[in-house]
Amino acid sequence: MTITIHPLQPADWTAVAQIYADGIATGEATFETDVPTWEKWDAGRMPTCRFVAKSEAGAVVGWAALSPVSSRCVYAGVAEVSVYVAPAAWGQGIGKQLLQALVDGSEAEGIWMLQASIFPENVASVTLHEKCGFRVVGRREKLGQQYGRWRDVLFLERRSHSVGV
Repeated sequence: MTITIHPLQPADWTAVAQIYADGIATGEATFETDVPTWEKWDAGRMPTCRFVAKSEAGAVVGWAALSPVSSRCVYAGVAEVSVYVAPAAWGQGIGKQLLQALVDGSEAEGIWMLQASIFPENVASVTLHEKCGFRVVGRREKLGQQYGRWRDVLFLERRSHSVGV
């Protein structure tokens, strides 16, 4: 599938929300149990570095965005990544293109550290992040419960080679 990466617009929200819902439904993508409203999602993400992957037909098949990790100024250059791909488009390299867009966009914004929290069972996501320069720096055991089951989370980070060096 040939895709192009575009800035995420409010008009993309219906498709983005469905892809997010599909990720939630897997039980392996997030602790979230419900898709937030556009307003809540928008307020929790950085205003820059929001992308969608679109097919040749213009359908949104994936999205990626950055969230601030703290409001403290010392963490202004650190962001949390989110990458979701529609199930019908899994395994086609779309996640890698989206994550690379986040890496490139974050560096253009002066961000020196990206982090991700991933369930260890989500091997595809861990592998994707490692291919884009992330490394596992720790495992947080029994970080939270999901559907009555304690879940561990791997903590990954990617340090920029050009910002904050």
